[in-house]
Amino acid sequence: MAGLNRVVMIGNLTDDPELRYTQNGTARTRFSIAINRSWRDREGNMKEEVTFVPVVVWGPQAEHCANFLSKGRPVAVDGRLRIDTFETQEGERKKVIEVVAEAVQFLGSGGGRSSEASSSEAATPPNTEKEPPAGDEEVPF
Repeated sequence: MAGLNRVVMIGNLTDDPELRYTQNGTARTRFSIAINRSWRDREGNMKEEVTFVPVVVWGPQAEHCANFLSKGRPVAVDGRLRIDTFETQEGERKKVIEVVAEAVQFLGSGGGRSSEASSSEAATPPNTEKEPPAGDEEVPF
């Protein structure tokens, strides 16, 4: 049976992106987005919830995100869900859930880090590099 693992989200960055490079020189940027949801309950009262989602971007697109995105900027993320399990130094098993972005589209006009950012640069090219094997990446905790 075929499977499908696809996530499409629109939200605002909760902090500035963090750019790092793996030992082999591949760019990796991490950031989180906040996704707001509003609805009315059965009594007609407005309810709201916010979901915070960690995102990782690889390759040249990671560098674009680090250069042109900043806290509060709206983005659309298209990617896949990844769940990683690891053991802490204390022997406790932990799970990390994140979205591995295949495409990040810059939305709105707010707060890029570079004065070169403009609405004509809103869409970044899709990530053409494959994600490196898990052994090349350090555990975030």
